[in-house]
Amino acid sequence: MTDPGSQALESPPSVPLGTRLRRLLLGGPKDFRDPRIFHHVSLIAFLAWVGLGADGLSSSCYGPEEAFLALGDHHYLAVFLAVLIAVTVFVISASYSQIIELFPTGGGGYLVASHLLGPYFGLVSGCALLVDYVLTISISIASGADALFSFLPLAWVSAKLCTAALAIALMIVLNLRGVRESVLMLVPIFLAFVISHAAMIAYSLLADATELPQVITETMRESHRTVSDIGVLATVVVLLRAFSLGGGTFTGIEAVSNGLQILRPPRVETGKRTMRYMATSLAFTASGLLVSYLLVRVRAEPGRTLNASLFYSLTSSWVVAGIPVNQAIVAFTLLSEAALLFVAAQAGFLDGPRVLANMAIDRWVPTRFAYLSDRLVTRVKRRSPSSWSRAATSTFSSSSTRSTSSSRSRSPSSAWSCIGGRRAAPSHDGSRSSR
Repeated sequence: MTDPGSQALESPPSVPLGTRLRRLLLGGPKDFRDPRIFHHVSLIAFLAWVGLGADGLSSSCYGPEEAFLALGDHHYLAVFLAVLIAVTVFVISASYSQIIELFPTGGGGYLVASHLLGPYFGLVSGCALLVDYVLTISISIASGADALFSFLPLAWVSAKLCTAALAIALMIVLNLRGVRESVLMLVPIFLAFVISHAAMIAYSLLADATELPQVITETMRESHRTVSDIGVLATVVVLLRAFSLGGGTFTGIEAVSNGLQILRPPRVETGKRTMRYMATSLAFTASGLLVSYLLVRVRAEPGRTLNASLFYSLTSSWVVAGIPVNQAIVAFTLLSEAALLFVAAQAGFLDGPRVLANMAIDRWVPTRFAYLSDRLVTRVKRRSPSSWSRAATSTFSSSSTRSTSSSRSRSPSSAWSCIGGRRAAPSHDGSRSSR
């Protein structure tokens, strides 16, 4: 017969209501000693493309338009501009792929500047990245709200600020629940944008393919005429000015090298594959839109973006069973643009805290910022003395191992702090002490 007292001792303690609600909202604790946990929370190349590539891809909603409008009457130079943008995207991506190889534990510009130029250069780079990610979140959310309310009645515009604040709160909750969980929620929006825009660009290139030789011939003829009229230098200035104004197209490409810690091993191969996905999709979308503007002869219209004018021109004759479908298709495509601007804020939520964690390890900011989550911790239950002995030995060994690491050379286990685990903070002489 069992002793009721022993049953009371063995029964699990009651969980407070606040803790239960917190776990329901943000998820329960995870044991970092489980060898399968990192495989579960890390991102494969496709999901990394969604979470980190949306920032760069969303810039195609406004970058090509700004560049094309900056050409003014010299719109035929858009062919050269499209080539320049595609080449620049691939060159930047190739350089970041080299950074991924040299710094496979992540850190991006902060770690590169700290290691190659010095700690104070790294501090400047880290601060710039933090400001960049804050602006990425705020501008992406604000732009998404503007695009969303452009479809709604004017009387609803007073709710725009509350909608933006709600979107930020929702993104915070999703990311507190987990990196992989937040990215999975955004996959449908990302795919809707990619598929709709790829289809529109491909249709414009194929439908007007017969005019492409004529466009190239006119481009060469008009380019020679412009050079004869205003000179080579002035022509180059016009082209470079448009290229610089469309420079927003290149934002977000650095996100993979900054957030390499959240990728699934082998991280270098996964990171380089993600960079290829990002470079190909961004170069095709941005350059394809510029060429499509030229082929369809899109011009600025009051109250419409160039993308909207392009999509309306392409679908004006689309009829299914006698019913015009162009309005619905254009609305879906433009709504995917608005939604992707919200998704672009995810890059700031993914990479910003990781840059801050790297700076905390080097004591530029309070070391508490190195602890990105308290879910990857060990929950200790009632154990026998032998279990306590084994736990103490394991903890001592883990602390000794961590204390020998340098803040300038990250060990593979250092990725735990960047996905939610705790690791040792460095002492003033550069070595880590267990905290």
